[in-house]
Amino acid sequence: MFKVSKKLNTLPPYLFLEIDKAKRKARQEGRDIIDLGIGDPDQPTPSHIIEALYKAAQDPATHRYALDQGMLVLRQAIADWYKNRFNVALNPDTEILPLIGSKEGIAHFPLAFLNEGDYSLVPDPCYPPYKGGTILAGGRPYLMALRESNGFLPDLDKIPRTILKKAKLLFINYPNNPTAAVVEKDFYKKVVNFAKKHKLIVISDLAYSEMSYEGFRPPSFLEVEGAKDVAVEFHSLSKTYNMTGWRLGWACGNSDLVNALAKVKSNIDSGIFSAVQLAGVAALTGPQEHIKNMCKLYQERRDVLISGLNSLGWQVSKPKATFYVWIKVPDKKYNSLKFAALLLEKLDIVVTPGVGFGRYGEGYLRMALTVSTERIKEAIGRLKKL
Repeated sequence: MFKVSKKLNTLPPYLFLEIDKAKRKARQEGRDIIDLGIGDPDQPTPSHIIEALYKAAQDPATHRYALDQGMLVLRQAIADWYKNRFNVALNPDTEILPLIGSKEGIAHFPLAFLNEGDYSLVPDPCYPPYKGGTILAGGRPYLMALRESNGFLPDLDKIPRTILKKAKLLFINYPNNPTAAVVEKDFYKKVVNFAKKHKLIVISDLAYSEMSYEGFRPPSFLEVEGAKDVAVEFHSLSKTYNMTGWRLGWACGNSDLVNALAKVKSNIDSGIFSAVQLAGVAALTGPQEHIKNMCKLYQERRDVLISGLNSLGWQVSKPKATFYVWIKVPDKKYNSLKFAALLLEKLDIVVTPGVGFGRYGEGYLRMALTVSTERIKEAIGRLKKL
């Protein structure tokens, strides 16, 4: 038998792979699964983006290796989008790096700054690559509990000084996956001051900024004065333009941080397929009505789901952003894994157990609004039988 590395052994099983195995098994048995698990948009990519890819892919010039830095036309489109959306000025030559989806950039970033034994300050529960990237870089995740009593914000003042002396990175993610919590700029101002005081690099994951409701507009961390001195922000076209399978995102912010990530990536990959980059330009510069329609659709689904759950006595509040609903396990006899297993076994409903996002996610379930309103109503009907 081959022995894998200690780092690989330290990684927990990737949650979504485990859920996918359970779903495949159930479907092979012919069961009618309602999948409220992984957050993968069920609506197609807008047609003008697909047309841009088709046109670009026909040009032989796009078939060659792409530049590691990404095409200038894409970097300029990202800069213009950030300026229009957040009034944040970015230099397309030094402060923007296109990525093969923001996930790979987030996972690779710790390689640029962590030495063996250094700490990352990681929210818990969280998107798994924050921990995984830290571990693969030889670092140690220090878990900052996100508790409902604190609005699912990390309590920075409770981090021990002994940890802060060894910490290099601080991950934040709002609108938040999995809790759907949001923040105002006051929290970001506190994070900037905290990072400067303790010489920390802030990694802001802003993947869900365009998915919000009732007029709420999530801010960018980079909007806050001094943020660009300490931060790199990650964004993605996956959720905003229904492009999860296309794998296109970016890192932006402090030029030294962006350049360090670029150096890591130049040793790992050979850039993004140029036709996909040009499709990204079409997404960022083309018609944006899709975003308003997307938010309207998810808000309708959110309201149907929450109204249905509350009619069962589950006591769920409406999130202001993301397409996730973070729900307390309604029966205290079950932990999140067992309750999720019960829903799959008895009702053919897939949900994500909160503990899969970290120890402080225990006691919760995450449901994604990525199925039709009709299927959500059917799921509520099934839950009534439980």
